[in-house]
Amino acid sequence: MSGADNSHGHYVGLLFSQHYDWLQGRLRGHLESRASAEELAAETFTQLLASPAMAPIREPRALLTTIARRLLYQRWRRRDLERAYLDSLNPDAADERSPQQAAEFRETLHRIDLLLDGLPAKVKATFLLAQVDGLTYPEIARTLGISQRSVSDYMTRALQRCLRVGSIPAAPNRP
Repeated sequence: MSGADNSHGHYVGLLFSQHYDWLQGRLRGHLESRASAEELAAETFTQLLASPAMAPIREPRALLTTIARRLLYQRWRRRDLERAYLDSLNPDAADERSPQQAAEFRETLHRIDLLLDGLPAKVKATFLLAQVDGLTYPEIARTLGISQRSVSDYMTRALQRCLRVGSIPAAPNRP
């Protein structure tokens, strides 16, 4: 590790000791448990540590709040995606899954969410309407106000991106 890396790590460590309890307390109101708040607060500092070395931060709590809020929104979006997908498969199926199956399923959904995160909004919406809601291409076209050709192109783009890293199996085309 270079001297700059050591000083950055030391600086983040100092911020951690000064602001961790505050951040964790602030997050506790937004999360289901103390452990979740502790985990998200730690993840916030981990992201700060992984960022390039920076000059001293004038308002560290504002920066920590921004990072934590982004992580919280990602968590909520993942949770909502998981629920929607489980509900669309079979509302009763979620109760019948083993804890291991549920964990594997959530991990797959998390990977899909990460893959879709960089796609344009209409591409993501097209993919989710087809895969989660089970809409046909004509139904998606009507819902989004785009052509069926665009639906096909968007699905191809989303599936190619997902398949590139092997996250999901290829879905059959829906005319």
